[in-house]
Amino acid sequence: MAETQPAFKPSLGLIDATMVVAGSMIGSGIFIVSSDITRYTGSAGWLIMVWLITGFMTITAAVSYGELSGMFPKAGGQYVYLKEAFNPLAGFLYGWSFFAVIQTATIAAVAVAFSRYTAYLVPELGESNILFNIGSLKISAAQLLGIALIVFLTYTNTKGIKGGKIIQTVFTTVKLLSLFGLIILGFLLVKNSFWEENWQTGLNAMQLERDASGNFIKEGNWTAIGGTALIGAIAAAMVGSIFSSDSWNNVTFIAGEIRNPKRNIGLSLFLGTLIVTIIYVTANLMYLYVLPLNEIAFPEGERVAVSASNSIFGSNGSIVIAVMIMISTFGCNNGLILAGARVYYTMANDGLFFKKTGTLNKNAVPEFALWLQCIVASVLCLSGGYGDLLDMISFVVVLFYALTIAGIAVLRKKRPDIERPYKAFGYPVLPAIYIMLALTFCVFLIIMKPVYAGAGLGIVLVGIPLYYIAVSRKKAAIDL
Repeated sequence: MAETQPAFKPSLGLIDATMVVAGSMIGSGIFIVSSDITRYTGSAGWLIMVWLITGFMTITAAVSYGELSGMFPKAGGQYVYLKEAFNPLAGFLYGWSFFAVIQTATIAAVAVAFSRYTAYLVPELGESNILFNIGSLKISAAQLLGIALIVFLTYTNTKGIKGGKIIQTVFTTVKLLSLFGLIILGFLLVKNSFWEENWQTGLNAMQLERDASGNFIKEGNWTAIGGTALIGAIAAAMVGSIFSSDSWNNVTFIAGEIRNPKRNIGLSLFLGTLIVTIIYVTANLMYLYVLPLNEIAFPEGERVAVSASNSIFGSNGSIVIAVMIMISTFGCNNGLILAGARVYYTMANDGLFFKKTGTLNKNAVPEFALWLQCIVASVLCLSGGYGDLLDMISFVVVLFYALTIAGIAVLRKKRPDIERPYKAFGYPVLPAIYIMLALTFCVFLIIMKPVYAGAGLGIVLVGIPLYYIAVSRKKAAIDL
Protein backbone atom coordinates (compact mmCIF):
# COMPACT_ATOMS: atom_id res chain seq x y z
CA MET A 1 0.00 0.00 0.00
CA ALA A 2 1.45 3.40 -0.99
CA GLU A 3 2.68 5.58 1.87
CA THR A 4 0.53 8.66 2.45
CA GLN A 5 2.40 11.86 1.60
CA PRO A 6 2.41 14.66 4.19
CA ALA A 7 -0.06 17.46 3.48
CA PHE A 8 -0.50 21.00 4.77
CA LYS A 9 -2.44 21.18 8.04
CA PRO A 10 -5.09 23.94 8.23
CA SER A 11 -4.26 25.11 11.76
CA LEU A 12 -4.34 28.93 11.55
CA GLY A 13 -7.48 30.90 12.44
CA LEU A 14 -8.50 34.50 11.63
CA ILE A 15 -6.45 36.04 14.45
CA ASP A 16 -3.38 34.00 13.47
CA ALA A 17 -3.77 35.08 9.83
CA THR A 18 -4.19 38.74 10.84
CA MET A 19 -1.02 38.48 12.94
CA VAL A 20 0.83 37.15 9.87
CA VAL A 21 -0.36 40.16 7.83
CA ALA A 22 0.46 42.80 10.45
CA GLY A 23 3.58 41.09 11.74
CA SER A 24 5.10 40.66 8.29
CA MET A 25 4.44 44.32 7.46
CA ILE A 26 5.92 45.95 10.56
CA GLY A 27 9.68 45.62 10.62
CA SER A 28 12.08 48.51 11.12
CA GLY A 29 10.82 50.91 8.42
CA ILE A 30 8.39 52.94 10.52
CA PHE A 31 11.24 53.74 12.92
CA ILE A 32 13.53 55.06 10.17
CA VAL A 33 12.15 56.01 6.74
CA SER A 34 10.17 59.14 7.70
CA SER A 35 13.49 61.00 7.64
CA ASP A 36 14.00 60.27 3.96
CA ILE A 37 10.38 61.17 3.16
CA THR A 38 10.83 64.53 4.89
CA ARG A 39 14.04 65.27 3.00
CA TYR A 40 12.26 64.63 -0.31
CA THR A 41 9.04 66.54 0.42
CA GLY A 42 10.00 69.10 3.09
CA SER A 43 6.65 69.63 4.84
CA ALA A 44 4.50 68.12 7.57
CA GLY A 45 1.55 67.84 5.22
CA TRP A 46 3.42 65.86 2.61
CA LEU A 47 5.04 63.60 5.22
CA ILE A 48 1.56 62.52 6.29
CA MET A 49 0.23 62.49 2.70
CA VAL A 50 2.94 60.05 1.58
CA TRP A 51 1.93 57.66 4.37
CA LEU A 52 -1.78 58.15 3.58
CA ILE A 53 -1.23 57.48 -0.14
CA THR A 54 0.78 54.37 0.74
CA GLY A 55 -1.91 53.26 3.19
CA PHE A 56 -4.66 53.79 0.62
CA MET A 57 -2.71 51.78 -1.96
CA THR A 58 -1.98 49.01 0.53
CA ILE A 59 -5.55 48.61 1.79
CA THR A 60 -6.97 48.88 -1.76
CA ALA A 61 -4.59 46.17 -2.96
CA ALA A 62 -5.33 44.00 0.07
CA VAL A 63 -9.12 44.08 -0.32
CA SER A 64 -8.67 43.43 -4.05
CA TYR A 65 -6.59 40.37 -3.21
CA GLY A 66 -9.50 39.24 -1.05
CA GLU A 67 -11.38 38.36 -4.25
CA LEU A 68 -8.42 36.43 -5.63
CA SER A 69 -7.75 34.58 -2.38
CA GLY A 70 -11.39 33.48 -2.21
CA MET A 71 -11.19 32.14 -5.77
CA PHE A 72 -7.88 30.29 -5.27
CA PRO A 73 -7.55 29.40 -1.55
CA LYS A 74 -4.37 27.36 -1.85
CA ALA A 75 -0.66 27.67 -1.15
CA GLY A 76 1.29 29.98 -3.44
CA GLY A 77 -0.91 33.09 -3.31
CA GLN A 78 0.17 35.76 -5.78
CA TYR A 79 2.07 33.25 -7.92
CA VAL A 80 -1.16 31.28 -8.38
CA TYR A 81 -3.24 34.42 -9.11
CA LEU A 82 -0.89 35.57 -11.88
CA LYS A 83 -0.70 32.10 -13.39
CA GLU A 84 -4.49 31.73 -13.44
CA ALA A 85 -5.20 35.26 -14.69
CA PHE A 86 -2.54 35.43 -17.40
CA ASN A 87 -0.31 32.42 -18.02
CA PRO A 88 2.36 30.27 -16.33
CA LEU A 89 5.11 32.65 -17.51
CA ALA A 90 3.59 35.57 -15.58
CA GLY A 91 3.40 33.42 -12.46
CA PHE A 92 6.96 32.21 -12.90
CA LEU A 93 8.36 35.71 -13.36
CA TYR A 94 6.79 36.69 -10.05
CA GLY A 95 8.03 33.53 -8.32
CA TRP A 96 11.54 34.00 -9.71
CA SER A 97 11.65 37.67 -8.66
CA PHE A 98 10.25 36.67 -5.27
CA PHE A 99 13.08 34.17 -4.80
CA ALA A 100 15.84 36.35 -6.25
CA VAL A 101 15.10 39.65 -4.53
CA ILE A 102 11.60 40.35 -3.17
CA GLN A 103 11.39 37.92 -0.25
CA THR A 104 15.01 36.92 0.26
CA ALA A 105 16.37 40.49 0.17
CA THR A 106 13.61 41.65 2.51
CA ILE A 107 14.51 38.87 4.95
CA ALA A 108 18.17 39.93 4.74
CA ALA A 109 17.41 43.64 5.26
CA VAL A 110 15.15 42.94 8.25
CA ALA A 111 17.74 40.59 9.80
CA VAL A 112 20.50 43.19 9.55
CA ALA A 113 18.13 45.82 11.02
CA PHE A 114 17.70 43.46 13.99
CA SER A 115 21.50 43.32 14.34
CA ARG A 116 21.95 47.08 14.09
CA TYR A 117 19.61 47.70 17.00
CA THR A 118 20.98 44.81 19.04
CA ALA A 119 24.24 46.74 18.87
CA TYR A 120 22.63 49.50 20.96
CA LEU A 121 22.65 46.99 23.83
CA VAL A 122 25.76 45.02 22.83
CA PRO A 123 28.10 47.32 20.82
CA GLU A 124 30.39 44.41 19.88
CA LEU A 125 27.59 43.12 17.61
CA GLY A 126 27.50 46.28 15.49
CA GLU A 127 28.45 46.94 11.87
CA SER A 128 31.63 48.73 12.90
CA ASN A 129 33.04 45.49 14.33
CA ILE A 130 34.63 43.97 11.21
CA LEU A 131 35.52 40.36 11.92
CA PHE A 132 37.16 39.36 8.62
CA ASN A 133 37.30 40.06 4.89
CA ILE A 134 36.18 37.97 1.92
CA GLY A 135 38.01 39.63 -0.96
CA SER A 136 36.73 43.20 -1.01
CA LEU A 137 33.78 42.35 1.25
CA LYS A 138 34.08 43.31 4.89
CA ILE A 139 32.10 40.97 7.12
CA SER A 140 30.80 42.53 10.31
CA ALA A 141 29.41 41.05 13.51
CA ALA A 142 26.02 42.56 12.59
CA GLN A 143 25.90 40.60 9.33
CA LEU A 144 26.75 37.33 11.08
CA LEU A 145 24.13 37.97 13.75
CA GLY A 146 21.60 38.63 10.97
CA ILE A 147 22.49 35.30 9.37
CA ALA A 148 22.21 33.55 12.74
CA LEU A 149 18.70 35.00 13.16
CA ILE A 150 17.65 33.76 9.71
CA VAL A 151 19.06 30.28 10.41
CA PHE A 152 17.37 30.09 13.83
CA LEU A 153 13.94 31.13 12.52
CA THR A 154 14.28 28.80 9.52
CA TYR A 155 15.12 25.89 11.82
CA THR A 156 12.14 26.73 14.07
CA ASN A 157 9.79 26.78 11.08
CA THR A 158 11.01 23.38 9.83
CA LYS A 159 9.53 21.90 13.02
CA GLY A 160 5.98 22.67 11.93
CA ILE A 161 3.51 25.50 11.55
CA LYS A 162 2.57 25.50 15.24
CA GLY A 163 5.91 26.89 16.46
CA GLY A 164 5.94 29.57 13.77
CA LYS A 165 2.35 30.49 14.66
CA ILE A 166 3.18 30.96 18.34
CA ILE A 167 6.22 33.14 17.59
CA GLN A 168 4.21 35.22 15.13
CA THR A 169 1.23 35.81 17.41
CA VAL A 170 3.30 36.61 20.51
CA PHE A 171 5.80 38.93 18.85
CA THR A 172 3.19 40.73 16.72
CA THR A 173 0.95 41.33 19.74
CA VAL A 174 3.88 42.72 21.74
CA LYS A 175 5.02 45.06 18.96
CA LEU A 176 1.49 46.34 18.25
CA LEU A 177 0.96 47.13 21.92
CA SER A 178 4.41 48.73 22.29
CA LEU A 179 3.91 50.88 19.17
CA PHE A 180 0.51 52.08 20.37
CA GLY A 181 2.08 52.76 23.75
CA LEU A 182 4.92 54.78 22.24
CA ILE A 183 2.47 56.88 20.21
CA ILE A 184 0.18 57.58 23.17
CA LEU A 185 3.07 58.42 25.53
CA GLY A 186 4.55 60.70 22.89
CA PHE A 187 1.42 62.86 22.95
CA LEU A 188 1.05 62.68 26.74
CA LEU A 189 4.57 63.08 28.11
CA VAL A 190 6.34 65.57 25.83
CA LYS A 191 6.12 69.07 27.31
CA ASN A 192 7.58 71.11 24.44
CA SER A 193 5.46 70.37 21.38
CA PHE A 194 6.52 71.30 17.83
CA TRP A 195 3.04 70.61 16.42
CA GLU A 196 2.05 74.16 15.45
CA GLU A 197 5.53 75.02 14.18
CA ASN A 198 5.69 71.94 11.94
CA TRP A 199 2.18 72.37 10.53
CA GLN A 200 2.99 75.89 9.37
CA THR A 201 4.67 74.14 6.43
CA GLY A 202 1.29 72.62 5.46
CA LEU A 203 1.37 71.13 1.95
CA ASN A 204 4.06 73.50 0.70
CA ALA A 205 6.41 70.92 -0.77
CA MET A 206 10.12 71.68 -0.51
CA GLN A 207 13.16 69.65 -1.47
CA LEU A 208 16.59 69.89 0.10
CA GLU A 209 19.72 70.82 -1.82
CA ARG A 210 22.03 67.96 -2.79
CA ASP A 211 25.77 67.62 -3.31
CA ALA A 212 27.51 66.42 -6.47
CA SER A 213 27.00 62.80 -5.41
CA GLY A 214 23.25 63.27 -5.04
CA ASN A 215 23.24 63.19 -1.24
CA PHE A 216 21.08 65.65 0.69
CA ILE A 217 23.04 68.47 2.37
CA LYS A 218 22.02 68.85 6.01
CA GLU A 219 22.58 72.62 6.07
CA GLY A 220 21.54 73.07 2.43
CA ASN A 221 18.80 75.29 1.04
CA TRP A 222 15.20 74.19 0.64
CA THR A 223 13.59 74.81 -2.77
CA ALA A 224 9.86 74.87 -3.46
CA ILE A 225 8.73 72.15 -5.88
CA GLY A 226 5.54 71.35 -7.76
CA GLY A 227 4.21 69.59 -10.86
CA THR A 228 6.29 66.70 -12.17
CA ALA A 229 9.12 67.53 -9.76
CA LEU A 230 6.72 66.98 -6.86
CA ILE A 231 5.41 63.72 -8.34
CA GLY A 232 8.99 62.52 -8.75
CA ALA A 233 9.81 63.51 -5.16
CA ILE A 234 6.73 61.67 -3.87
CA ALA A 235 7.68 58.55 -5.86
CA ALA A 236 11.22 58.62 -4.46
CA ALA A 237 9.89 59.28 -0.93
CA MET A 238 7.44 56.38 -1.21
CA VAL A 239 10.24 53.85 -1.66
CA GLY A 240 10.58 53.77 2.13
CA SER A 241 6.87 53.81 2.94
CA ILE A 242 6.11 51.13 0.32
CA PHE A 243 8.86 48.91 1.73
CA SER A 244 7.56 49.51 5.27
CA SER A 245 4.02 48.56 4.18
CA ASP A 246 4.96 45.56 2.06
CA SER A 247 4.65 41.82 2.73
CA TRP A 248 0.94 42.02 3.66
CA ASN A 249 0.35 39.46 0.88
CA ASN A 250 2.40 36.82 2.72
CA VAL A 251 -0.78 35.40 4.24
CA THR A 252 -1.93 34.34 0.77
CA PHE A 253 1.11 32.07 0.44
CA ILE A 254 0.02 29.93 3.40
CA ALA A 255 -3.61 29.54 2.34
CA GLY A 256 -3.31 25.75 2.60
CA GLU A 257 -2.67 26.09 6.35
CA ILE A 258 -5.52 28.51 7.17
CA ARG A 259 -8.91 27.32 8.38
CA ASN A 260 -11.81 28.47 6.19
CA PRO A 261 -9.40 30.27 3.81
CA LYS A 262 -12.14 31.63 1.53
CA ARG A 263 -13.35 33.79 4.42
CA ASN A 264 -10.34 34.28 6.66
CA ILE A 265 -7.69 35.30 4.13
CA GLY A 266 -9.66 38.22 2.72
CA LEU A 267 -10.76 39.37 6.17
CA SER A 268 -7.24 39.11 7.61
CA LEU A 269 -5.85 41.12 4.68
CA PHE A 270 -8.28 43.96 5.39
CA LEU A 271 -7.88 43.92 9.18
CA GLY A 272 -4.09 43.60 9.13
CA THR A 273 -3.45 46.37 6.59
CA LEU A 274 -5.95 48.69 8.29
CA ILE A 275 -4.32 48.23 11.71
CA VAL A 276 -0.83 48.84 10.33
CA THR A 277 -1.90 51.90 8.30
CA ILE A 278 -3.46 53.46 11.42
CA ILE A 279 -0.27 52.80 13.40
CA TYR A 280 1.98 54.24 10.67
CA VAL A 281 -0.01 57.46 10.22
CA THR A 282 -0.42 58.08 13.95
CA ALA A 283 3.29 57.33 14.56
CA ASN A 284 4.20 60.06 12.08
CA LEU A 285 1.74 62.46 13.70
CA MET A 286 3.54 61.72 16.97
CA TYR A 287 6.92 62.47 15.33
CA LEU A 288 5.53 65.85 14.21
CA TYR A 289 4.36 66.51 17.77
CA VAL A 290 7.61 65.73 19.57
CA LEU A 291 10.33 66.77 17.06
CA PRO A 292 11.00 69.82 14.86
CA LEU A 293 10.78 69.08 11.14
CA ASN A 294 14.51 69.51 10.62
CA GLU A 295 15.24 66.89 13.27
CA ILE A 296 12.79 64.49 11.63
CA ALA A 297 14.73 64.99 8.39
CA PHE A 298 18.14 64.63 10.09
CA PRO A 299 17.74 62.70 13.34
CA GLU A 300 20.67 61.47 15.36
CA GLY A 301 22.08 58.35 13.73
CA GLU A 302 19.46 58.51 10.93
CA ARG A 303 16.87 56.99 13.28
CA VAL A 304 13.87 59.27 13.75
CA ALA A 305 12.22 56.97 16.29
CA VAL A 306 15.30 57.15 18.52
CA SER A 307 15.20 60.96 18.52
CA ALA A 308 11.47 60.88 19.27
CA SER A 309 11.94 58.34 22.05
CA ASN A 310 14.74 60.41 23.60
CA SER A 311 12.33 63.36 23.69
CA ILE A 312 9.75 61.18 25.44
CA PHE A 313 11.88 59.08 27.80
CA GLY A 314 15.11 61.05 28.06
CA SER A 315 18.46 59.26 27.85
CA ASN A 316 16.81 55.82 28.00
CA GLY A 317 14.91 56.50 24.77
CA SER A 318 17.44 54.80 22.50
CA ILE A 319 17.30 51.62 24.58
CA VAL A 320 13.47 51.60 24.46
CA ILE A 321 13.48 51.87 20.65
CA ALA A 322 16.29 49.34 20.28
CA VAL A 323 14.28 46.75 22.20
CA MET A 324 11.10 47.60 20.26
CA ILE A 325 12.87 47.19 16.90
CA MET A 326 14.49 43.93 17.98
CA ILE A 327 11.04 42.57 18.87
CA SER A 328 9.52 44.00 15.67
CA THR A 329 12.16 42.67 13.27
CA PHE A 330 12.30 39.27 14.97
CA GLY A 331 8.56 38.79 14.53
CA CYS A 332 8.60 40.29 11.04
CA ASN A 333 11.26 37.89 9.79
CA ASN A 334 9.46 34.92 11.27
CA GLY A 335 6.40 35.78 9.16
CA LEU A 336 8.49 36.31 6.02
CA ILE A 337 10.41 33.06 6.44
CA LEU A 338 7.30 31.04 7.32
CA ALA A 339 5.31 32.24 4.29
CA GLY A 340 7.92 32.59 1.56
CA ALA A 341 8.86 28.93 1.23
CA ARG A 342 5.27 28.03 0.28
CA VAL A 343 5.65 29.89 -3.04
CA TYR A 344 8.66 27.78 -4.06
CA TYR A 345 6.76 24.66 -2.97
CA THR A 346 3.86 25.47 -5.30
CA MET A 347 6.18 26.37 -8.19
CA ALA A 348 8.02 23.07 -7.77
CA ASN A 349 4.76 21.14 -7.96
CA ASP A 350 4.09 22.93 -11.27
CA GLY A 351 7.49 21.68 -12.49
CA LEU A 352 8.96 25.21 -12.49
CA PHE A 353 11.37 25.05 -9.55
CA PHE A 354 13.79 22.60 -7.93
CA LYS A 355 11.88 19.34 -7.53
CA LYS A 356 12.85 18.83 -3.89
CA THR A 357 11.27 22.16 -2.87
CA GLY A 358 7.90 20.61 -3.74
CA THR A 359 8.02 18.10 -0.89
CA LEU A 360 6.88 18.38 2.74
CA ASN A 361 8.72 16.91 5.70
CA LYS A 362 7.16 14.84 8.48
CA ASN A 363 6.00 18.09 10.13
CA ALA A 364 4.01 19.02 6.99
CA VAL A 365 6.21 21.99 6.03
CA PRO A 366 8.44 22.49 2.93
CA GLU A 367 11.76 22.04 4.74
CA PHE A 368 14.05 22.04 1.69
CA ALA A 369 12.38 25.22 0.38
CA LEU A 370 12.89 26.86 3.78
CA TRP A 371 16.60 26.05 3.83
CA LEU A 372 17.08 27.14 0.21
CA GLN A 373 15.45 30.49 1.03
CA CYS A 374 17.69 30.69 4.11
CA ILE A 375 20.86 30.27 2.03
CA VAL A 376 19.95 32.99 -0.48
CA ALA A 377 18.86 35.44 2.23
CA SER A 378 22.07 34.77 4.17
CA VAL A 379 24.20 35.50 1.10
CA LEU A 380 22.30 38.77 0.60
CA CYS A 381 23.06 39.64 4.25
CA LEU A 382 26.71 39.83 3.21
CA SER A 383 26.07 42.22 0.29
CA GLY A 384 25.85 45.36 2.42
CA GLY A 385 23.89 47.28 -0.24
CA TYR A 386 20.58 47.40 1.61
CA GLY A 387 19.54 50.82 0.30
CA ASP A 388 20.06 49.60 -3.26
CA LEU A 389 18.06 46.45 -2.54
CA LEU A 390 15.27 48.63 -1.15
CA ASP A 391 14.92 50.52 -4.45
CA MET A 392 14.91 47.29 -6.46
CA ILE A 393 12.41 45.58 -4.15
CA SER A 394 9.97 48.51 -4.16
CA PHE A 395 9.95 48.79 -7.96
CA VAL A 396 9.47 45.06 -8.58
CA VAL A 397 6.89 44.58 -5.81
CA VAL A 398 4.62 47.43 -6.95
CA LEU A 399 4.89 46.35 -10.59
CA PHE A 400 3.64 42.86 -9.73
CA TYR A 401 0.93 44.20 -7.42
CA ALA A 402 -0.44 46.30 -10.30
CA LEU A 403 -0.33 43.32 -12.68
CA THR A 404 -2.05 41.05 -10.15
CA ILE A 405 -4.86 43.53 -9.50
CA ALA A 406 -5.32 43.91 -13.27
CA GLY A 407 -5.80 40.15 -13.21
CA ILE A 408 -9.11 40.61 -11.36
CA ALA A 409 -10.68 42.12 -14.50
CA VAL A 410 -9.11 39.39 -16.65
CA LEU A 411 -10.51 36.63 -14.44
CA ARG A 412 -14.00 38.17 -14.30
CA LYS A 413 -14.10 37.90 -18.07
CA LYS A 414 -12.14 34.68 -18.40
CA ARG A 415 -13.77 32.71 -15.55
CA PRO A 416 -17.09 34.39 -14.67
CA ASP A 417 -18.63 31.28 -13.12
CA ILE A 418 -15.96 30.59 -10.48
CA GLU A 419 -17.08 31.08 -6.86
CA ARG A 420 -16.17 34.50 -5.42
CA PRO A 421 -16.85 34.64 -1.65
CA TYR A 422 -15.47 38.20 -1.69
CA LYS A 423 -15.55 40.75 -4.48
CA ALA A 424 -12.98 43.52 -4.78
CA PHE A 425 -14.27 46.56 -2.90
CA GLY A 426 -14.93 49.57 -5.12
CA TYR A 427 -14.37 47.59 -8.34
CA PRO A 428 -13.53 48.79 -10.95
CA VAL A 429 -12.79 52.31 -9.65
CA LEU A 430 -10.48 51.59 -6.69
CA PRO A 431 -8.44 48.88 -8.45
CA ALA A 432 -8.06 51.22 -11.45
CA ILE A 433 -6.86 54.04 -9.18
CA TYR A 434 -4.38 51.66 -7.56
CA ILE A 435 -3.00 50.55 -10.93
CA MET A 436 -2.66 54.17 -12.06
CA LEU A 437 -0.84 55.18 -8.86
CA ALA A 438 1.38 52.09 -8.98
CA LEU A 439 2.45 52.64 -12.60
CA THR A 440 3.08 56.33 -11.90
CA PHE A 441 5.27 55.31 -8.97
CA CYS A 442 7.23 52.84 -11.14
CA VAL A 443 7.74 55.31 -14.01
CA PHE A 444 8.98 58.09 -11.75
CA LEU A 445 11.16 55.72 -9.77
CA ILE A 446 12.89 54.77 -13.02
CA ILE A 447 13.39 58.49 -13.72
CA MET A 448 14.60 59.30 -10.19
CA LYS A 449 16.64 56.15 -9.53
CA PRO A 450 17.26 54.55 -12.94
CA VAL A 451 20.16 52.30 -11.93
CA TYR A 452 18.41 50.44 -9.13
CA ALA A 453 14.90 50.43 -10.62
CA GLY A 454 16.44 49.23 -13.89
CA ALA A 455 18.31 46.50 -12.03
CA GLY A 456 15.02 45.38 -10.49
CA LEU A 457 13.42 45.21 -13.93
CA GLY A 458 16.48 43.34 -15.18
CA ILE A 459 16.06 40.69 -12.49
CA VAL A 460 12.45 40.17 -13.63
CA LEU A 461 13.48 39.82 -17.29
CA VAL A 462 16.21 37.30 -16.48
CA GLY A 463 13.33 35.06 -15.48
CA ILE A 464 12.14 34.73 -19.10
CA PRO A 465 14.95 32.44 -20.34
CA LEU A 466 14.91 30.62 -16.99
CA TYR A 467 11.20 29.87 -17.51
CA TYR A 468 11.78 28.30 -20.92
CA ILE A 469 14.69 26.26 -19.54
CA ALA A 470 12.40 24.99 -16.76
CA VAL A 471 9.61 24.18 -19.25
CA SER A 472 11.98 22.29 -21.56
CA ARG A 473 13.34 20.24 -18.65
CA LYS A 474 9.80 19.49 -17.49
CA LYS A 475 8.86 18.35 -20.99
CA ALA A 476 12.00 16.20 -21.26
CA ALA A 477 11.16 14.54 -17.94
CA ILE A 478 7.61 13.77 -19.12
CA ASP A 479 8.88 12.31 -22.41
CA LEU A 480 11.13 9.96 -20.46
